[in-house]
Amino acid sequence: MRSQAILSFLTIASFFAILHPAVAQDAPPSGLPDVPKPLIVAPEDGATLRNTPRNLLKDQMAIWTSPLHLRPSNAAGPVVLVAATVIAMTTDHQAMSSSRLQDASLNSHANTASNGLLGGLVVIPAALYGVGALQHRAQPQETGILAGEAMVDSLAVNEVMKLVAQRERPTVDNARGRFFQSGVGTGSSFPSNHAILAWSSAAVVASEYPGFLSDVAIYGLATGVSVTRVVARQHFPSDVLVGSAVGWMIGRYVFRHHQRSHDMTHF
Repeated sequence: MRSQAILSFLTIASFFAILHPAVAQDAPPSGLPDVPKPLIVAPEDGATLRNTPRNLLKDQMAIWTSPLHLRPSNAAGPVVLVAATVIAMTTDHQAMSSSRLQDASLNSHANTASNGLLGGLVVIPAALYGVGALQHRAQPQETGILAGEAMVDSLAVNEVMKLVAQRERPTVDNARGRFFQSGVGTGSSFPSNHAILAWSSAAVVASEYPGFLSDVAIYGLATGVSVTRVVARQHFPSDVLVGSAVGWMIGRYVFRHHQRSHDMTHF
């Protein structure tokens, strides 16, 4: 049991070490702002449908090679996230064994809610892109493209994490949540696909349209996805914590590195 905990810790630490620098590199010394200031993006890297396949490849290369950029100045984020995840993992079994979650009807309704909320975070960028295309407005088109790109990036990263973690679902073996179980494969509980997709989309939309009310609305939807995945007994709290954090970081990275000025009338 102790060896499994150590391996789990190292796995989580490795992924956060990979992902955080990819987002934090080029950030100002004072730290990452609430809404990241976009870089000066070359036309070939901007958010267009034509550029998206190439941008996805560049994103993945940046994410998986980012440990080369790890420095003491940007290591605080991974340390905090790893610590929070390890703490969450120590309470996973207790949380999922709660009698309040042993309700099939509640679980079913929560599962339906999580699917619906995630659907909303997929539909919103798609709708923005459609409106932008019809009205020849650059910002909503860009939002749709970047949110889609962030979700594809997140899903690719998450599938690798799942294949490595191979964690049992809460419904298996009295919610012990064991890692590295052969046969789990892409059905791994760790991390949550719903959470990583929701937060990557939300991060892009919130960055494109910053403001208190818009942040509350879009991040409220993403939080709802994360919470309902636990209530539905589909994931442990640590699964959604990691999925949410990684999705948020990837969404911010995609926005920061591919957002362009909005003076274009069309893409």
